[in-house]
Amino acid sequence: MTFQFGINQLLNSSSETDYLKRKRCALVAHPASVTAELGHSLDALFAAGIDIKVAFGPQHGMRGDKQDNMIETSDFLDPTHQIPVISLYSEHRRPTENMLTNLDVILFDLQDIGCRIYTYIATLKYFMEACDNNNIEIWVLDRPNPAGRPTDGLRLEPGANSFVGCDELPTRHGLTMGELALWFKATNNLSTRLKIITMADYYPEEKSNYGWPALTSWVNPSPNASSVNMARCFSGTVLLEGTTLSEGRGTTIPLEIIGAPDFPANEILALLKEQAPHWLAGVQLRPCYYEPTFHKHQGKLCHGIQIHTGSEQYNHDQFKPYRFIAGCLKALRQISPDYPIWRDFYYEYESDRLAIDVINGGPALRLWVDNPAANFTDFDQLIDTQVQAWLAERTPYLLY
Repeated sequence: MTFQFGINQLLNSSSETDYLKRKRCALVAHPASVTAELGHSLDALFAAGIDIKVAFGPQHGMRGDKQDNMIETSDFLDPTHQIPVISLYSEHRRPTENMLTNLDVILFDLQDIGCRIYTYIATLKYFMEACDNNNIEIWVLDRPNPAGRPTDGLRLEPGANSFVGCDELPTRHGLTMGELALWFKATNNLSTRLKIITMADYYPEEKSNYGWPALTSWVNPSPNASSVNMARCFSGTVLLEGTTLSEGRGTTIPLEIIGAPDFPANEILALLKEQAPHWLAGVQLRPCYYEPTFHKHQGKLCHGIQIHTGSEQYNHDQFKPYRFIAGCLKALRQISPDYPIWRDFYYEYESDRLAIDVINGGPALRLWVDNPAANFTDFDQLIDTQVQAWLAERTPYLLY
């Protein structure tokens, strides 16, 4: 056999498609909800004779047209199939009871990138809760985690929940959407009627793939998720959204870079090499210059560091994107103690916390960066302790 997405596995199963033909179904999808042949799942399900009554679009929209965060998407009528497409990144981020009226099965088919902060997993949890409350089946059509199995970053602190932190997961969790659904159900004591349509021949530990199957086309699940390299970096670079530093929006390599006009890239790499060399391992890091055409530092020449995971030197077990970016912030604070790192703005519907605390799932990262007495070893040990506990906790939910 060859690798197959969950959607292809579903379409190849006559018993499952026959069952769905007798049900009133909805689809949760976005631009990367495609078959192996790159046809959209909505079109493929209609072609298979499955009656999709309504579709739901997550953040960035069903078509992925909204480039930045906090840009809401409107409902619309699908021009091909003449069904309503309901936005869950507008007035509502959770499906309401009215939205689910007269539905039997939710088909959930979103491509994730393996980070707690990426909001599609919040949409998954919200649908599972709504389906539990309304006695509706939810089928998760599983897709690869392009960041693979490795885990990195702190777990969300109790009480720090948000749309970018829907549960107490580590920043980089190492699970597929189907596996996350199993974990959500168990840890939240849900009675959701859950079915996982697993992938075929998916081997997340295989060295040639590192989570993303070889010869499988990449389709952006959101406008700035432009490559597998971005997915591997995102659990670290997403932290930059809460800072004054550029994460590369407005360039062709968004969320694969860190920089600013006054960012001392070479000094930071030297300090990290001296104090936390293993935080630089498993990846190629290149000092560079770039000029964003929009967003932070628009039109200004930035000095930065670009992250490269595409060479033979890449080792996904050694590369720790969260620690690398956290280390850059700590090094910047040591080199320039008065540098205005933290960006204070309205972020993902949270107005009472700094954006970095919302993103990180608590203030621990910011407090560590700003504490001159805190060192790299302490933070490393804190993350390692949480990671080891998570690896044991997630084991029963692994499907591949």
